[in-house]
Amino acid sequence: MSDTKSSSNNLLLNGSVILRHDDGATNHNRVTHKLNCIFFSNWDEGALLFQNWNVEGVKGSRIIDRLAIRTFILPFDPVVVREAILREHYRGGQTYYVCPRIADIEDIEGFLKREIPEISFAVIHGRLPAQQLDGVMNAFYDGAYDVLICTNIIESGLDIPSVNTLVIHRSDMFGLSQLYQIRGRIGRSKQRGYAYLTIPPNRMPTIGAERRLEVMQSLDGLGAGFSIASHDMDIRGAGNLLGEEQSGHVREVGIELYQQMLEDAVAAAREDKGDATPIDDAWSPQIQMGTSVLIPEDYVEDLSVRMGLYRRLAQLTDRRDVDAFGAEMIDRFGRLPDAVEHLLKIVSIKQACHAAGVERVEAGPRGATLSFRNQNFANPAGLVAFISEQAGTTKLRPDHKLVYLRSWESVEQRLKGVQHLMDNLAGLAAQALVGRQDSSNPLTVTIVAANSGA
Repeated sequence: MSDTKSSSNNLLLNGSVILRHDDGATNHNRVTHKLNCIFFSNWDEGALLFQNWNVEGVKGSRIIDRLAIRTFILPFDPVVVREAILREHYRGGQTYYVCPRIADIEDIEGFLKREIPEISFAVIHGRLPAQQLDGVMNAFYDGAYDVLICTNIIESGLDIPSVNTLVIHRSDMFGLSQLYQIRGRIGRSKQRGYAYLTIPPNRMPTIGAERRLEVMQSLDGLGAGFSIASHDMDIRGAGNLLGEEQSGHVREVGIELYQQMLEDAVAAAREDKGDATPIDDAWSPQIQMGTSVLIPEDYVEDLSVRMGLYRRLAQLTDRRDVDAFGAEMIDRFGRLPDAVEHLLKIVSIKQACHAAGVERVEAGPRGATLSFRNQNFANPAGLVAFISEQAGTTKLRPDHKLVYLRSWESVEQRLKGVQHLMDNLAGLAAQALVGRQDSSNPLTVTIVAANSGA
């Protein structure tokens, strides 16, 4: 481990806790928990973790209340930059002056010598020898220089609490994540940090650069990393894997549904190559009843809990499981609202539709219309007999949709009637399945053949 100095904000756990204080002293306290190595991207995460964990042996750490960094987007103005650097100098702090290119450093050096001769500065960039780089950084940490002119080399975890002003030259040339990381190098103590993101005064930034700078100015609070990443994806695009070119709009369908769709597509591709056997169970019937079927927010307030309940519902395959699920919800959340009761009944109907091979059900006050999956029914003879028994109220249309005429004025009547109908069709399909298992020569007959035979 190198002899690089670190501030009181840095923690490293590797079997022992190392706490560095402002006086440079180092305290070692053994930890009874088995920990390999924990890294924190910023002090806020580590402080929150240690507030919630009761880790024996961690003593002497102190929580620093950081303040949000004030961010300013402005055309380069020598007067404003001079005042910002001098204000930091007179309050006993230091300043980072960040350039996008090494070629710009010479101009910044000339500007500081000409406009702010009363301050001292040093220069670092990635092309300096390691020994020289280490010497400059140690001198800057000790307060030998007021301003550090540098490239984005400082974005990788540099933590000096005395640096609380940042000036970025040509900020329109940096990416959004770079700007966020560089801005995070200041304001790492109780002092307010100030970030000045300058752009050329005589040149309009590109549309992308303008959007990046607007995001940086609007999201200046602590813990905005996830929001920054989301905006960065919106600006640059999600690429091929998660982007529109290959995967469509992931945000429209959700990542879980997208993953399921991706698995289905991969399975279909393997089937075409003969690498896997076809799987025909990964489909979901569509049910339209003219009523809301959901878990209301006022019934289950927590979004993650609601999503978990939806996921569990989607995995239920038996009506007894649905009844048990409903009883559990009553026990946890109270009496079921109508929307939840309808949802549970729809799930039971979907299970029967899946067993009967019914792909779509549309029910209304005058009955229901059914669409069979792939226009096939497992037991066409049984279906013909069922239609004959319901003469005048049940028929098979030329488009192979089954029409079931009934008077269902209320939603409850529709749910009960469709459940009864689907149970009958599921029973007919089950009879055909048993018959095929008993026969050595199974026969598949389409609805078209059954309709012509009737």
